[in-house]
Amino acid sequence: MRVSIDGDRCQGHGRCFNLAPDVFGFDDLGNGVVLVESAEDERTIRLARLAQVNCPEHAISVDD
Repeated sequence: MRVSIDGDRCQGHGRCFNLAPDVFGFDDLGNGVVLVESAEDERTIRLARLAQVNCPEHAISVDD
């Protein structure tokens, strides 16, 4: 699984790093950044997908 954030879409609401702090962090401007670009364990995948569906800008991509 690969996780990415579209930096042009991200507005820094922080839902991703609040829901999945092991997967996402934030930069100096408060925008989301991916800490774990690829993962195989079920917990990380579940958290990444949770953040994806809760992103108001739909800036997160989770691909198998």
